[in-house]
Amino acid sequence: MPEKTVQVASEVGLHARPAAVIARKAAEFDSPVYITLRDETVEATSGLMIMTLGAQMGDEVVVSSEDPQAVEAVCTLVESAIKPF
Repeated sequence: MPEKTVQVASEVGLHARPAAVIARKAAEFDSPVYITLRDETVEATSGLMIMTLGAQMGDEVVVSSEDPQAVEAVCTLVESAIKPF
């Protein structure tokens, strides 16, 4: 399964707004997309599940999916500084 490790750039980490933006993008793909932090993996289509990871700015997460385009799209969002409001 294709995967990529990226650093969280949002100053609030993967909290409510960044998680929602990521979940909406992940839902656009037919293949499931996963985010892993410290051996905990969640499906990226759920903003709530993404928030349970507790990923903070600077943390490295692994994004994986059978669809390489999904991996790249979600990685781009994780690496971007999504504003909380």
